[in-house]
Amino acid sequence: MIQTYKSNEKSALTSVPADLYFIALLLPPSAARQVERYQVWARDTFDSQAALRSPPHVTLQSPFKLGDDDNKVLKSVLTVCAGQTPAIDVTLSGFGAFPPRVVYIDVVRTPELMTVQSALSRHLKVTFGIGCDLPVDRPFRPHVSVAFRDLKRSQFRKLWAEVRDKSFAEQFQVTGMALLRHDGRRWRVGSEYRFGA
Repeated sequence: MIQTYKSNEKSALTSVPADLYFIALLLPPSAARQVERYQVWARDTFDSQAALRSPPHVTLQSPFKLGDDDNKVLKSVLTVCAGQTPAIDVTLSGFGAFPPRVVYIDVVRTPELMTVQSALSRHLKVTFGIGCDLPVDRPFRPHVSVAFRDLKRSQFRKLWAEVRDKSFAEQFQVTGMALLRHDGRRWRVGSEYRFGA
């Protein structure tokens, strides 16, 4: 059985079920290191460490619950979807925010990036019903989180004031997508799927 996991659900990290997944584009090591510097700074200065519980990434499908019986089917869907997708050029450019709790590094919305997310979303909706409970007009806003969820409102204002006018620029090519699984404490890469394979 599949259920969409609502990120606003209040639960302790240790109570997050081990069958919780999300799908993302992972950043290459050089870009990941640049992002991690800001995430560590947000932890040390603004007491927000949630972004450090997963590798730096661009989320393609937000967290959802997956039963063991559906795991093989999901991996098959991801293999097919990735195989139909060419490598994607990704550009990180500046900072953005979803007030009052999220500060992120903005990702340029290219047609290629929007197409892969849309195709993946369509596959998951048809096969598993994932995302059926979301509003149809909810736009895909690609980003890389610096601080979220555990960022207090007062700290959000301070962090946003620090980064809103800063520049951040990275360009790289992504050659696949990853399925991440929550182990009860943090997100770990479970499997990766090469584009065009």
